[in-house]
Amino acid sequence: MSEKVIDLLREAYGDEMETVMNYQTNAIVLDGVRAEEIKESLQTDIQEELTHAEQLGNRLKQLDARPPGSAEFTASQDSLQPPEDSTDVLSVIEGVIDAEEGAIALYRDLIKAAEAADDPVTEDLAVTILSDEEAHRSEFNGYRKEYRRD
Repeated sequence: MSEKVIDLLREAYGDEMETVMNYQTNAIVLDGVRAEEIKESLQTDIQEELTHAEQLGNRLKQLDARPPGSAEFTASQDSLQPPEDSTDVLSVIEGVIDAEEGAIALYRDLIKAAEAADDPVTEDLAVTILSDEEAHRSEFNGYRKEYRRD
């Protein structure tokens, strides 16, 4: 089994769990009428991100590896931290887009590594999750256009 594939699966698992935490926190702290749609979208996406983490963790287990615990990953989503101003919805939107772009890059790397390792199961999983992440990015790009117009 490819150590690169295992490492990327573990990294993706940690990133998905970090995303869940940041989406949840932002959904709680945002204030204002304009924040409601973003909060609802984040709440919906939390379950999908948890599902991604579960799928990645299960794939690691199938490969005789294990997903990392909280002490085994380094938080990296600085732009997705809750804003000081709880009405700064645009900063959360920008943070989500940044996190999704990072996830998209990671899943593209995982697809390449899985293909090189002749691991079509991991490749298929990464392609499926990549599609979800691209859909999230597209949704939040739409929100960003709307908020910048106002």
